[in-house]
Amino acid sequence: KKKKKKLSPHAGVMSGLKKQVRHLNASTRAVRNALASGKGAKKKVDPKLLDRINKLQPTVVPHTTFGSEIIWDPYFNKGTAFSQREQDRKGLRGLVPPAQMTLEQQVKRAYYNFQRAGGTHERDVKRGMTENVVAKHLYMIALQDRNETLFYRLVTEKIDEMAPVIYTPTVGYACQHANMLFRRPRGMYFTAKDVGDMHAMVQNWPREEVDVVVVTDGSRILGLGDLGVQGMAIPIGKLSLYVAAGGFNPGRCLPALIDVGTDNQELLNSEYYLGMRHPRIRGEEYVRVIDEFMIAITTRFPNAIIQFEDFKTPNAEMLLNRYRDVFRCFNDDIQGTGAVTLAGLLAAARRTGKPLRECKIVCIGAGSAGLGVCNTLVDAMTRQGLSADEALKHFYLVDQFGLMTSARKELQLGQDRYARADCPEIEGASLLQTVEHAKPDILLGLSGVGGLVTEPVVRAMAAHTDTPIIFAMSNPTHLSECTAEQAYRWTDGRVVFASGSPFAPVTVNGKTYRPSQANNMYIFPGTGLGIHACLGRTISDRVFYEAAATLASTVTDQQLEMGEVYPPISNIRDVSRRIAVRVAQVAQEEGVAQTDPIDDDWDLHIQSIMWYPEYKPLL
Repeated sequence: KKKKKKLSPHAGVMSGLKKQVRHLNASTRAVRNALASGKGAKKKVDPKLLDRINKLQPTVVPHTTFGSEIIWDPYFNKGTAFSQREQDRKGLRGLVPPAQMTLEQQVKRAYYNFQRAGGTHERDVKRGMTENVVAKHLYMIALQDRNETLFYRLVTEKIDEMAPVIYTPTVGYACQHANMLFRRPRGMYFTAKDVGDMHAMVQNWPREEVDVVVVTDGSRILGLGDLGVQGMAIPIGKLSLYVAAGGFNPGRCLPALIDVGTDNQELLNSEYYLGMRHPRIRGEEYVRVIDEFMIAITTRFPNAIIQFEDFKTPNAEMLLNRYRDVFRCFNDDIQGTGAVTLAGLLAAARRTGKPLRECKIVCIGAGSAGLGVCNTLVDAMTRQGLSADEALKHFYLVDQFGLMTSARKELQLGQDRYARADCPEIEGASLLQTVEHAKPDILLGLSGVGGLVTEPVVRAMAAHTDTPIIFAMSNPTHLSECTAEQAYRWTDGRVVFASGSPFAPVTVNGKTYRPSQANNMYIFPGTGLGIHACLGRTISDRVFYEAAATLASTVTDQQLEMGEVYPPISNIRDVSRRIAVRVAQVAQEEGVAQTDPIDDDWDLHIQSIMWYPEYKPLL
């Protein structure tokens, strides 16, 4: 005989609550749809009403999750903040301490413990750190695994202090040592062996809806190279910023890693490596794996945005071109890095007085990030009036073989358009020789090799321009092409400097400069939020141009005078909102938006959907 399923003693209550929740969700959707369409409303929507709708919307716990299971689920767990009613109806009474704390008290306690985590270590001092930020990173990851609302409240309130700890530069170390730092799984893992089963695997994800997916194959993690399955910390970290900076709901974010092997022999030899132990697959077999992943994800989660992260050239550009006109996707290393660089250069142009279309640019690095940035800048120059051929003449690309010219026999996909045809006789010229020949206004470091921009290079550049622009973009900190202090001292404070990792303020000749961090978190959360808000079918190059222009417009003249070309990280949610508004407008203008805003007001609409970390009633 078939055994009867044992029901919880609260099953009847749960069934009734479930019906109420369905009714409440339906009512809420009806209100939102009516507000967006304008039906039944003759006057403007009161923003306070939308805020009240958000606050009254409960967090729905699946009827199969009960008692201690709620405590062990970081999305539902409130730690010591469960109300008496929640304890009674969710089977929690006696499982948590009797005193009920507020979220504010929990944040205060968590920050106290964060400050105590880690101490100064000699190796950290050598890496330019004054404390063991790895211990702080592990503390924050443990907090995220325990209580996501508390984690994001702490990160949101102290984003400028937390961002370098939960993401770059610290996440680079976490990836390198992930096999030893592993605590518990987060996200989904797909391998080449899973072809044919990925549709079924995606059904294992416990959440019903996903708004954004960040995926990597681990082939080019930051500037650290092939880290295989250990690159999972990158999608996790990126999605933390989607939530904290862009207002995405953490319960609707999916980190993913596609394990197609690794060519890192050190990892293959490690007894603790957690990935597939074979060299990377390539060619048609590789494409077949990615194809099935894309189709499986979009079949179950048709509204999800897919962000490609840390895919190595030439796969990065190949996959972007393959999918961008079919799926709602983009590549952050190509388009995100390009947009954040463009924003910084547009802001810097206000200080130098020389528009971007008139600048000559030397770019160190011709991989996915270098080509992505240059392609974005070429697109920007064409929007400023140049033809593509005219814009390309402004660029000089230097890779590990030196200056790239038409005399080079082997060029990768996308590099040929940047090979200089006017000076084949200096093919392979060094960086210093290239700077002396080109006399650039802008020097971009996207090589992943620390210390390449030396004093002779900077002084040669400063000799022919009053205000040289140097962006040392490589991550983490020890891979930066030069430091902020070096750039400012070698130019007597005349440089406009930005970097991929944060640097402390620098004082030169009695004046203090605050170097900016050219962090992609300025771009991808706001861009994703705008596309999510309007359900844009695809994401065009114009979207990233407008996102960059919006970001540049948020930098004040006072900040430019202090050497900054990006707004303070503490303003990131407001910056993301402004970018999202412009992105949604562009998508609507291009005809790819699938929804209209409330009251024809994208700002109001986007504010109403941004998630903020606060405890809501559990049903």
